[in-house]
Amino acid sequence: MGLEEEIEDLREEIAETPYNKSTEGHIGRLKAKLAEKKEKLENQSSSGGGQGYAVEKTGDATVALVGFPSVGKSTLINAITNADSEVGSYEFTTLNVNPGMLQYRGANIQILDVPGLIEGAAGGRGGGKEVLSVVRTADLVVFLLSVFEIDQYERLGTELYENKIRLDVDPPNISVRKTHKDGIRVTMGDGVSLEEETVKSVLREHGFVNAAVTIPHDLTIDELIDGVMDNRVYLPSMVAVNKADLIDEDYLPTVEAELREHDLDPEKVTFISAEEGRGLDGLKDRIWERLGLIRIYMDKPGRGVDYEEPLVLRAGDTVADACSKLGGEFEERFRFARVSGPSAKHDEQQVGTGHELADEDVLRLVTRK
Repeated sequence: MGLEEEIEDLREEIAETPYNKSTEGHIGRLKAKLAEKKEKLENQSSSGGGQGYAVEKTGDATVALVGFPSVGKSTLINAITNADSEVGSYEFTTLNVNPGMLQYRGANIQILDVPGLIEGAAGGRGGGKEVLSVVRTADLVVFLLSVFEIDQYERLGTELYENKIRLDVDPPNISVRKTHKDGIRVTMGDGVSLEEETVKSVLREHGFVNAAVTIPHDLTIDELIDGVMDNRVYLPSMVAVNKADLIDEDYLPTVEAELREHDLDPEKVTFISAEEGRGLDGLKDRIWERLGLIRIYMDKPGRGVDYEEPLVLRAGDTVADACSKLGGEFEERFRFARVSGPSAKHDEQQVGTGHELADEDVLRLVTRK
């Protein structure tokens, strides 16, 4: 029996096995085995060669524009960036990954127009694996849906999940440390509902013989497997609905109802018309927000504050991160910094490298001579 048949048999057995405490360990073993078989099949497929997509990440952040063919990705990227992606009304117009640069609020945001995904992409259909490998390198996933095909969202999400991309969730809070003896020892918090034997069986399926495992919070079997395999990518996402200019106003409640059916809040979805250029400012605002970017205006000795080309960082970044991005002498010769703005208690507050910066702070670095 080939790997594909084994994978299908495991999926069927998992689907047919009722989940309860008595079957939890068995299901855990099956799911762990399924994950290993899929990994093995993927490695076999990738070793066969073939052309991939190599896109160098540039700018302050990278966004992957994900959608089925003919939803308007090329039209959109041409409208908001300096890219020149071929546009057509037929499917599969884009055959290569086309990067464009969105310049917004002083930041350079790389937008990747990837070839349209189709169902089965994670299994290799339509060059899907190469496309999905590019998505994994992004900082944000933007789903672009047609206003007439909202159900594309769920299908796209499945393809990303199958390629080990986890959206809008934090990595499982577990620790697995290999040891030299004593078997698999499990320490779990009070709120963890998984049985200890289930945890052990999952680790055994993944080749662990001796290990110390700590699980402080409750999690599912799938999340446990994600944490053990440690090759998942965790990314934020957002949804834009294109071709909104083609619907009548009285059809909007239908679209909103379809969004809710897929657990999407219509208030958090950005409606646009790439063709007509509508809603694009709102889309840029939302991309900025989801990326968590902040602008830091540098106070340069003898030249004053540079408001034209800010230093772009991420929310939560510190003075140390600013020094790191500026590079070289600023890290090595740093004495202290002075900050004015939202993060400062007062103008020209003297701070160290651990000070957390905020959007539109003014920062002056004082270095040793």
